[in-house]
Amino acid sequence: MESPPRSFHKQNNIVCLKLCLLLFMGCVPDTTNLSYSQFLDTPAIIPYNSSDMASPFQTLSLDGYLSFDNNHHTAKDFGNVYHHLPSAVLYPKSVSDISSTIKLIFEMGSGSELTVAARGHGHSFHGQAQAHRGVVINMESLKGSPEMQVHLGQQPYVDVSGGELWINILHETLKHGLAPKSWTDYLHLTVGGTLSNAGISGQAFRHGPQINNVYQLEVVTGKGDIITCSGKQDPELFYAVLGGLGQFGIITKARISLQPAQKMVKWIRVLYSDFSLFSKDQELLISAENSFDYIEGFVIINRTGLLNNWRSSFNPKDPIQASQFNSDGKTLYCLEMAKYFNPEETDVMDQILLSKLQYIPSTLFTSEVSFVNFLERVHLSEIKLREKGLWEVPHPWINLLIPKSKIHEFAEEVFGNILTDNINGPILMYPVNKTMWNNKTSLVTPDEDVFYLVAFLSSVVPSSTGTDGFDKILTLNRRILQYSATANLGIRQYLPHYRTQEEWRAHFGSQWKVFIQRKSSYDPLAILAPGQRIFKKAVPII
Repeated sequence: MESPPRSFHKQNNIVCLKLCLLLFMGCVPDTTNLSYSQFLDTPAIIPYNSSDMASPFQTLSLDGYLSFDNNHHTAKDFGNVYHHLPSAVLYPKSVSDISSTIKLIFEMGSGSELTVAARGHGHSFHGQAQAHRGVVINMESLKGSPEMQVHLGQQPYVDVSGGELWINILHETLKHGLAPKSWTDYLHLTVGGTLSNAGISGQAFRHGPQINNVYQLEVVTGKGDIITCSGKQDPELFYAVLGGLGQFGIITKARISLQPAQKMVKWIRVLYSDFSLFSKDQELLISAENSFDYIEGFVIINRTGLLNNWRSSFNPKDPIQASQFNSDGKTLYCLEMAKYFNPEETDVMDQILLSKLQYIPSTLFTSEVSFVNFLERVHLSEIKLREKGLWEVPHPWINLLIPKSKIHEFAEEVFGNILTDNINGPILMYPVNKTMWNNKTSLVTPDEDVFYLVAFLSSVVPSSTGTDGFDKILTLNRRILQYSATANLGIRQYLPHYRTQEEWRAHFGSQWKVFIQRKSSYDPLAILAPGQRIFKKAVPII
């Protein structure tokens, strides 16, 4: 008997769906408890016949196609720690491709083990965009379908595909003198990916995260239904999906709020040796009526030089002054600010604000760059790391949201005792105003009006057995997470990762009941986002 084709393009109707039960004999082994060296030596075993996998989809009519072979790239993400191979990858050319595929799997019922994960640019950390023995949807195949549409007026916005990259949105909206209000530090991410989490950067203190700057979504639910939703139309689904970790639906289109864009950025960094002064000044700036457009900060532990250790592509106007600064091995705290402006404008606001800050006087470093280059600052660093072969390495990152009232206690223990040297990567730390965040979304934050994002963005050095080795970084991460849990500081994980539903229940706290209800309504068979390990397919959602 001739094997069925590997991909299917514009074929006919769905027939005999419920008769097609899949035989799964195993796939890539679960790497959860493996060390990095053991993981590298683990072969990818695919004992099932791909023609068996293809059978249920033979008569599925698609504008795009399904691939059943050579899909190893979808078993990898930016975290580069978990590797789960799917049985198939969908390359959709229309939203109906996604709907039809999910509807087929939904109609198979709980007897099928098939699950579905949406994969954007593959920038997840813990396998969230992977579907072990399931179907991965390559959302970037939807880019340009439909074409981006910028709408002018008193409340300008842009309609984009869920698979569109933020960097492309930036370039398109700038043609009209506009840009989105809130960003992530790295723009080569898809819209659906960041809106499924939150989308946080230095603008969040003023505008809230990206999920607060969306007017409307088109979503494909876990039943295969295509639904347009907003704060007024199907608001329950709208708020469920925003920050919902992909659990309730796949974002296929989004309407994003815009504002006038400036052409240039004044980029400023100042240093502190006293954490109290550092945090006090950060909190002062995010509460000021007229403040900077971007405020972040980071921690530098036991480093003497600055120029070779600046995060991203910051090049101070006075490199000699920066090169002469010596930290004497102290832990330093860097406050990073940016003010957007047009070349013809004169504004002394930043000087007035700086005069109120209590940084080390000799450590005021400034730079002026274009608006695009500022927002692309991390990508410029990516290019350098790729040239050195240091980009596609494991990134066991942890991101924490810490209440303002507990930040000093956290900093004293973590930066004073747990971390004795700088990690191989930046440590971000900056506060945001919760009053700018919508509490109807699925995102969980601390129960205070001001809280800090603290991110440990480690990169593993291949074959290293030192502090920048895989096992050492994981040990350090466990110490930080264990302290965060036992100290009862009210900390929440951002981009959360847990192994059991009990841990997820604790993470969501009082919001767990709503989360469960939403899952039952929009994805009752737990088909979507299996990599999060919140729900297991075929286990009743109650």
